[in-house]
Amino acid sequence: MSPTLPLFLLLLGLIGAQATVDLRTAAAMAAGLCKTRPTDIVFIIDSSRSVRPSEFEQVKVFLAKVIEGLDVGPNATRVGVVNYASRVSLKTHRTKAGLIKAVSKIEPLSTGTMTGLSIQFALNVAFSESEGARVKSPDISKVAIIVTDGRPQDNVKDVAQRARDAGIEIFAIGVGRVDMSTLKQMASDPLDDHVDYVESYSVIEKLTKKFQEAFCACSNSATDVVFLIDGSKSVRPENFELVKKWINQIIDKLDVSESKAHVGLVQYSSSVRQEFPLGRHTNKKDLKDAVKKIAYMERGTMTGQALRYLSDSSFSPNQGARPGVTKVGIVFTDGRSQDYIGDAAKKAKDLGFKMYAVGVGNAVEDELKEIASEPTGEHYFYTADFKSMTQIAKKLQINICQEEDPCECDSLVKFQKKPELSQTTSACSSLGPYLLHPWSPGTGSASCHGDNAFVCACVCVYGCSEGHPP
Repeated sequence: MSPTLPLFLLLLGLIGAQATVDLRTAAAMAAGLCKTRPTDIVFIIDSSRSVRPSEFEQVKVFLAKVIEGLDVGPNATRVGVVNYASRVSLKTHRTKAGLIKAVSKIEPLSTGTMTGLSIQFALNVAFSESEGARVKSPDISKVAIIVTDGRPQDNVKDVAQRARDAGIEIFAIGVGRVDMSTLKQMASDPLDDHVDYVESYSVIEKLTKKFQEAFCACSNSATDVVFLIDGSKSVRPENFELVKKWINQIIDKLDVSESKAHVGLVQYSSSVRQEFPLGRHTNKKDLKDAVKKIAYMERGTMTGQALRYLSDSSFSPNQGARPGVTKVGIVFTDGRSQDYIGDAAKKAKDLGFKMYAVGVGNAVEDELKEIASEPTGEHYFYTADFKSMTQIAKKLQINICQEEDPCECDSLVKFQKKPELSQTTSACSSLGPYLLHPWSPGTGSASCHGDNAFVCACVCVYGCSEGHPP
């Protein structure tokens, strides 16, 4: 690669809910390391009489900001909009600029709230091949995002079920005096991930990052991921089903293919059983189907034995592991190990595996930390309840995304973030070795203006020569 000019990554502070977005994720998304996976997205927006013109403009701003974070293109993400009667087709605009311009021109209809009819229209027309949708495939996601502020005047339950049965993932966003039971009837499972509420249209923008991250897939490098899951008696059958759903939630966020992410799975109790090795399933549908078919083992909790199996077998070439590819182990347990884990946990990390430890219920925090890679705060997770594992899945799918050489960047990139200024140095350091020093307003950057909405937190500077930072 030829030498390039020094590049600057500004982390800007935005006051509000977006301050909760993980810094490492921010850097990855800003630098384009997480590309949105191929997806057909249709926004279904309410412009009934209850939505005032100024509020409708705020919805359009929200749509434009979500689109801004997508990888828009004929072979990437396609976007359509249904305005309960008028529409922007999936085939009409194949560039981000064209889409955002089209959204800005949408006019409110100021009619009734026929939400069910709009879902039916999306199912029959907006998601049809003639309107630009792609043929149903495990590699192409279909997503509908519904924004509404009232009670629908027609039935939504049955038509939403038909849409979900057709493979369309539905997110429901309610505003103000919306009927929450209707949102739940429309949305896909798990409802915690697919139903959102904001008190007014003025704050709908706070959901922007959620949806940008929801469509982010780790697509920049090959990764071998092995799940090591506890099937001991204490888990119980109904919770084991939740664990399988949790695994599939993480798989949904991976770029599974022959050349990118490969996934294997090992279950353990008093013994260790390989459910399927790396590389056996190279598309999401087959992989998720295989996870659903796993039978619960019951019996004991030999975590140390399972970790030894991971190091000695799961990541070996004869079990499908690829030389030179990042290795990620995700260990799930709900209790104290009945054997010693120290040596096996250390060996996995010494071999260069990135180890995540996830504990539920009676899991022992010290054991989770012993299994997890450094920094342990980013690699071990605990929740008291199996039903709360969804939140852990969100964090795991973010951190599995691999980092790239920043010298491959070729433009100035900005990302909105608000760490406390007193924490600037540590915040920059947490993002990687290329972040050199903290920065504050008034030091001469032309890319940070004013202090009304933004606080400039730090500037990350590097110059590239022969493909490496100086």
